Amino acid sequence: MRLLLVEDNEDLGDALERHFRSGGHAVDWAPSAPEAEDFLRADTQGYDLVILDIMLPGGDGREILQRIRSSESGLPVLVLTARSQITDRVNLLDLGADDYMTKPFDVAELDARCRAVVRRRHGQAQSLIQVGALELDAASSRVMAQGRPLDLRSRELRLLEVLIAQPGQVFSKSQLMDKLFGLTDDASENAIEVYIGRLRRKIQDSGVIIETVRGLGYRLREGQQGESRE
Repeated sequence: MRLLLVEDNEDLGDALERHFRSGGHAVDWAPSAPEAEDFLRADTQGYDLVILDIMLPGGDGREILQRIRSSESGLPVLVLTARSQITDRVNLLDLGADDYMTKPFDVAELDARCRAVVRRRHGQAQSLIQVGALELDAASSRVMAQGRPLDLRSRELRLLEVLIAQPGQVFSKSQLMDKLFGLTDDASENAIEVYIGRLRRKIQDSGVIIETVRGLGYRLREGQQGESRE
């Protein structure tokens, strides 16, 4: 996933950024309301999820939530709040939050809620996705091909998540960059070619191929071993 983390607590923000990055997710961290607004203006369409604190320097997280909803972008928002009153949580949902977590929280539960929110936005009821003999369980980060487990590194796994969620859909290098890297990451489109090559080799016996669509990008589809990927 490509995440925008809006959290002013330095220790919590740093811990969450490192946690999500270690899982292969792309993260932009904004410690204040103005910085969050800057990230959203720069790249509204690139994010899969916003994790949004409410009490922020320079503004109120609820105002950010309202602006996201008024833009009609459909961008999922999970709110972090220190307020545990029912009325506060109801107000957040009424403002358009897709989910919320009350501080302090368990990181494993945050992971699960993030996945659930993104799945709902994509119309997926469960975390298991299958194309041909290739299976991805996003909840456990497990990938199986022909019933055998595949060992994917974190960013290879995230690339597969993007492609397998919309089989047959062509993704340009730029779109894949947006999904795999944050705005502050030092990476070029050549990195996409490297990860595509690695992932192709690892799924080559799955009955699924990653096809290059000349001038456009890449798509994942069912195909025979040895079939041209150009």
